[in-house]
This record gives sequence, C-alpha cells and structure tokens, in this order.
Amino acid sequence: MSHPHDHAPGTPHSHGAGASRRRLAIAFAITAAIMLAQLVGSVITGSLALLVDTAHMLTDAGGLLLALIAASLMLRPTTARHTWGMKRAEVLAASAQSLLLMAVGVYALVEGISRLLAPPEVPAQGLLVFGLIGLAGNIASLCVLAGGRNANLNLRAAFLEVLNDALGSVAVIVSAVVIATTGWTPVDTLAGLLIAGLIVPRAVVILLSSVRILMEAVPRGIDLEDLRSHLLENAHVDEVHDLHVSTIGTGLPVLTAHVEVHPACLTSGHTRVVLDELRACVREHFAERIEHCTFQLEPSDCSTEEPLPHS
Repeated sequence: MSHPHDHAPGTPHSHGAGASRRRLAIAFAITAAIMLAQLVGSVITGSLALLVDTAHMLTDAGGLLLALIAASLMLRPTTARHTWGMKRAEVLAASAQSLLLMAVGVYALVEGISRLLAPPEVPAQGLLVFGLIGLAGNIASLCVLAGGRNANLNLRAAFLEVLNDALGSVAVIVSAVVIATTGWTPVDTLAGLLIAGLIVPRAVVILLSSVRILMEAVPRGIDLEDLRSHLLENAHVDEVHDLHVSTIGTGLPVLTAHVEVHPACLTSGHTRVVLDELRACVREHFAERIEHCTFQLEPSDCSTEEPLPHS
C-alpha cells in the first residue's frame, strides 16, 4: 500500500483556510451592512432593480456566512469518524450558495416580467444614492476577496456572488441616470431582469462544479486512460485495474488503483522502487498533481480472479 502524503493542522492547507476565513469575515461584514442600507432604499424608492439587488445581497450575505462557516470547518483536524476532516464543507457551502443565487434569479425574472406590464414610478435620485452605496460596498468586498478567489471553490463562489452584485449595482446606477434624464421608468425593470440574467448562469456553473466533486467525477485536467497508460509504461507493471480518481475538495485529488506487477517484484525487494516510481508518475505528468494515492500491488499471476464490476 502507498499513501505518501497527509496534511495535518498547521500545513499549507490549514493556513490557506485560515486566510480564507479572514477574507470572508471582512467581506461578510461589509455585505451585511450594505444590504441593510439597500433594503431601506428599496422600501423608500420602490425600485425593482434595487429590490432585486437587495435580495441578491441578502443571498450574498447568507452565502458568505455559509462560506465563512465552511472555512472554519475546513480547519478542523481529521478524526476517526471524519478521516478527511471537513474538507468537503467548502463544496456543500458552494452548492448552497449557487441554489440561493438561482432562487433569486428566478424570482427576479418572474417579478420583472410582471412589472414590464405596469411599470411603477421610481425616484431617480434616491435610486442613484443607494446604487452608489451598494457599488462602494461591493468594490470593497471584491478587493478583500480578490487575492484568494482561486484558493478553493468556496472562495470562488463567494467572489462570483459579490462580482455579480457589483454588476447589479452598476445596473441600478445606470437605470437611475436614465430615469433622471429621460423619465423612462421601465429601464428600472429591465435593469432588474439584467441582474437576474447575470445571476443564473454563474450559479449554474458553480452548482455543476460542486456536483462534479460530490459525484466523485474525475478532476478536470486528468484523462483516466492517459493516466493508466503512464502507469503501464513502468517496466514492472503488467496491468492496472480498479483505477479511481476523484476530488475531496479544491486542490485535493485522490487516487486508488490495483497494480499487477511481475511476481518476482514482490519477492526481490522491488516494491519500494515501484511505489516510488508510480507516485512520481501521478505527481508529475498531469495538470493537477495527485499527492494522495493508494496503490495495491498484487502479482500478475493472480489476474484470473474475476475483477470488480466497476473496473
């Protein structure tokens, strides 16, 4: 058996989660404050664009809170019950965020279509003020999250939420300017529909990425047959079966495989060499390095046993 790499508390993974938690805490505080300000603004102005943007910021605040909780859970050490710790918390949080975003997007589309038939009066000055407040908060949150947005799926989902909300604030500001200069109030509803159009596709992308991990799909950047071919290039390897590659969380792919070797390898002391070569192969030949791997070496003359049905 080979399991060459194990992350414990205090390793780069935990340091990264700690940094993520600090970024998320700051972004959550900013977003929650701006959300309350926009909620007051949407009541005062009656703007759909501002109301949708407020609802979006509510989901942002909820999503950031989920992401913050997930980042805290990811710092927990492994236990006898949770052998990978809480690494999958980020995936569950990202899934929840995407579902919240999709719900807001669908609501905005339904409400927007109904308002197109009877556009309400919207005060442009108040709309502009609250749009600017929202944009300022979004930009501050983006600056906080930008440095770590590629650290994991959890932070990426949070960054996209805030980015979408910043675009929504821009739409609110534009609609306020158009209403002030032309008096054409339907632009507010169109801005709300535009925000919804920005929300839904990105939410779907995040959800699909989360589902891929939860369904233990092969990570992007790794071709399973290519990986099998690389392993078979080893002079001692006769066959590879029951090969599985999946992802526990961002940056944490895992591999298991049964590797048939010449029977002499198991008696001549070559197993350590073979394992080292196989580990180096899966670390170095692919876009995503596989540090956590388990190889079961077995003699090739036992291949008459019926393989597992999922091989």
